[in-house]
Amino acid sequence: MRINLLSSFAAGILISTTICGSVYFADKSDNPKASAKTSENRTTVKISEKEMKNKLETKGYVIQTKAEYDKIINDAKASVEKQASPDDNQPAKTVTKVIVNVSEGMTSIDVGKTLVQANLVQDAFTFSKDIEQKGLENKLRPGVYVVDSEMTLDQVISTIFK
Repeated sequence: MRINLLSSFAAGILISTTICGSVYFADKSDNPKASAKTSENRTTVKISEKEMKNKLETKGYVIQTKAEYDKIINDAKASVEKQASPDDNQPAKTVTKVIVNVSEGMTSIDVGKTLVQANLVQDAFTFSKDIEQKGLENKLRPGVYVVDSEMTLDQVISTIFK
């Protein structure tokens, strides 16, 4: 193909696209742009409120007034609040579970620092001294250990230092 023929073809496509676009956007009619024509033979039938309710109930819908709906919602909220706080005198105690990952080369001070971050031990150095007093500093092995806030200090030590 020659370059002149190719550029003429491109110019023709560009001009025809421009004409089609301008006709499309210049049309101000409010008619829907559909290729298939539909007939507009619609009739509006007014049915009573009672008939509407009966029709909906036969389809399986539950019909309520606004007052009935509000009453059901308020009753549900009240029952949830009663279940949520049966005893206001006793505060709920939360149990914190901590997963301690002991890797190769960790010392009792490193384990103590992890337990301090989890709020299970007050001081890492004191924890390390307790381990040394019990002679367990060489019993620390790599692994994953689960301790929780309900455990005593001796239970935590016996779990991690086996």
